[in-house]
Amino acid sequence: MIIRRFFFLPLLFIPLHALAVELPGIPQFIDEMVSKHQFKREELVQVFQHAQRHQAVIDAISKSATLKPWTEYRDAFVNPQRITVGLQFWQLYAEPLQRAEQQYGVPQEIIVALIGVETRYGLNAGRYITLDALTTLAFDYPRRADFFRSELEQYLLLAREQKFDLLSVQSSYAGALGIPQFMPGSYRKYAVDFDGDGKIDLLHDPVDAIGSVANYLKQYGWLNGEPVSVRAGVSEDNCVGSLAQAHSVAEWKEAGVKPGKEVAADQTARLVDFTVADGKEFWLAFNNFDVITRYNNSDFYAMSVYQLGEALRDARQVMSGMHP
Repeated sequence: MIIRRFFFLPLLFIPLHALAVELPGIPQFIDEMVSKHQFKREELVQVFQHAQRHQAVIDAISKSATLKPWTEYRDAFVNPQRITVGLQFWQLYAEPLQRAEQQYGVPQEIIVALIGVETRYGLNAGRYITLDALTTLAFDYPRRADFFRSELEQYLLLAREQKFDLLSVQSSYAGALGIPQFMPGSYRKYAVDFDGDGKIDLLHDPVDAIGSVANYLKQYGWLNGEPVSVRAGVSEDNCVGSLAQAHSVAEWKEAGVKPGKEVAADQTARLVDFTVADGKEFWLAFNNFDVITRYNNSDFYAMSVYQLGEALRDARQVMSGMHP
């Protein structure tokens, strides 16, 4: 039986016609990995002889989830089931979540909510072979080929460091890995060994995932104690379109935008809107909201994380006999 691990798969057993994916650019990519990172050419040849192109990957990434209406998008993430499982996750990992908040300044509910939105707390971390997904996108998705080629490079480096089995590790269709869905480059740059066991493991270790999410947000500029988003009222005569850029809260108030709760006048925010059943909701989105979009560049995404976090925090307070 052939062992499907690229470091050990003998060339002897691979027929010459076994190249499973023939996409322009792979030979040049192999050349670059050999010269730049001192990979063994024979091992990379073996790797790409087993990589598969998947049309389903192209189809999935070509469809934007935010084409859904806001209420439908939100309900997929902020719902009773995800709140219930999130409370269980929070209870189970209360100590590392508290420690992550203290160390990085990111509220526990934001960490839990982000993991909840990404993978339902690790229950759905992806079903595509990462090598296949990244190879498909790097060499057959011209719109973002450079990005995915870079992530494929980072993945091969990560696999070498972590001793991954390249032919079995699974991810999202975009190649995002593990419980927090880090792209390979982010895994190498921002993941941390938060349980101190000498290994960084985002594929199986929720504690490492918790610390890594907090570190990621902190590194992208999360500000401890600052707001994420605040519901706002907008006067009917306000010309929102001319004020689409970030302004101070004081300037927004002068323009007829009233925050739903008290916020420092010098705080800077964007005004964002979401279509709901009875019209539009307006929100002021602060620095920390934009930091969440560095995880996924979508206001829908960031607001879902924020609102799930608020729902989790309120439910946990009620469970603890406190008032939200």
